[in-house]
Amino acid sequence: MKKYLKYIVVLAVFLAAGCAVYTAPATGQAENYANADKINFLRQLITADASTSRTIMWQADEKLENPAAEYKNAAGQITAVPASVQELNTGSGTLYVYTAALTGLEPGSAYEYRAGYEGSRTGWHKLPAAQPDSFKALIFPDSQSSDYSGWRKLAQTAYSKNEDAAFFINMGDLVDNGYDFSQWRAWFNSVAPMIENIPFAPVMGNHETYNMDWQIAPPTPYLTLFNLPENGTDANKNQYYSFDYGDVHFVVLNTQTDEMADFNPNLMQQQLSWLRSDLAGTQSKWKIVLMHKDILRYAFTDRPNNFDPANIQFTPWAQQLMPVFEEYNVDAVLTAHLHTYRRRVPLKAFKPDNTGITYILTGVAGSVRYANLWQKNPADAALAPQPEDANYITLSKTPQTLTFKAFLPDGTEFDTVTITKEGE
Repeated sequence: MKKYLKYIVVLAVFLAAGCAVYTAPATGQAENYANADKINFLRQLITADASTSRTIMWQADEKLENPAAEYKNAAGQITAVPASVQELNTGSGTLYVYTAALTGLEPGSAYEYRAGYEGSRTGWHKLPAAQPDSFKALIFPDSQSSDYSGWRKLAQTAYSKNEDAAFFINMGDLVDNGYDFSQWRAWFNSVAPMIENIPFAPVMGNHETYNMDWQIAPPTPYLTLFNLPENGTDANKNQYYSFDYGDVHFVVLNTQTDEMADFNPNLMQQQLSWLRSDLAGTQSKWKIVLMHKDILRYAFTDRPNNFDPANIQFTPWAQQLMPVFEEYNVDAVLTAHLHTYRRRVPLKAFKPDNTGITYILTGVAGSVRYANLWQKNPADAALAPQPEDANYITLSKTPQTLTFKAFLPDGTEFDTVTITKEGE
C-alpha cells in the first residue's frame, strides 16, 4: 500500500468504505507517477444525485494492479476510491472495464479527478458537483454511423460552443452495431475530452441490441460499458434509471421491448411499475423523460397508403406510457430513432392541447440519414430545415424555465421552445 501511495501523506483511512484520504504533495514536490497509458476512454457517468456523487469508468486491454480513481478538493485533499472490474468478451479478446463510485461530494463545489493503477496515474480532469438552480445540458440524437467523423465533428463543435454544459445526453443508437467494438472505439474517441470533463447520461437504443450477425442479442456491451444509477430494477440493470440534476428529475426509459422480448417478455410491465413508483417518489419541480423510440407513427412518403397521414397515430409503447406521463405531470419527453427533428404541439389525452406535454423528436447526429422518408404529421409544430442535416440540442434551465434550442452543425439555431413554471 505504501508503494501505491508514494509521496502522499495519509490523513485517514475509511476501511469500511474501502476509501482513503490524503493530502497532496507540497508545491513543487513530484508524485513520481508514470503516465497511465494502459487506461483507455476515461469517462464520467451520471449518478442518481449528481450534486453529491459521480461514477468514473475506464477500460484496459489487461487486468490492472490496484486500480483506483482519486478526486481532489480545492484544499488539495485527495480521496482514493478502489475500482471494481468487469470482463467483457470482444470476440477477439477480453476487455477489462473498471468502475469507481465517488461519493460524499459537496454540492456546488469544484473538484478534480484522475484514474490510475500501481505506480501510474492519468492527468487531472474536471469534476464539478451539480449547481442547484441553473444549468445547461447538451443533447445529441442517434449518433450511429458508417463513418464516425461526422459525429466526432458535431460532438466537438457542440462542446466547444457550450463548454459551460453540465452534462450531456445521447438519445440511443450510440453505435450502428452494439457488438462492433471498433464502432465503440470510434464513439468514445468522438466524445473526448467532453466525456472526461462532464458526466454522460446514455439512453439505450435498438442498435445496441444487434450482434455481429445483425441478429438481436442481449445488449451486453452497452450494459457493461455504462454503469448507471442503480435505482431501476435488478433484473433490468442499466436499461432504465433516473437521476436528479438540481430540481430537474430525469427519467431514462428502455423502449426496446420488441428487441428484448426473447430475453425479458415482461420488460414493459416491469418498467411501467417502476416508472409509476419513481415519478411518485420525486419532489423535483421539473420532470423530463428520455427514451429512444418515438411516440408517433409516421406515413412513408413512398408508401402513402400505409395509413392515413391526416390522423395522429401513436405507437404501442406510447399508448402505455403517455397516460403515466400525464398522471405524474411530466413536463417534456425527448425521443429519437427516426433520424428527423420534429417538435410537436403539446399533447394531452392523445390530442393537441395547449396544457399538454412538450414532445421533441430530437433529430440525427450520425451519418445514417432517412432523407424525405417521413410524411409530415399533423402533430408536428416544427421541423428541421430540409434536406435534413445533423443537429444537436441544448437544454437551458433557470428557476422558472426550461428552454430547448436546436442547432445545425454550423451553430445555426433553427428551433426553440420554452416551458415556464412559476415557483412550486
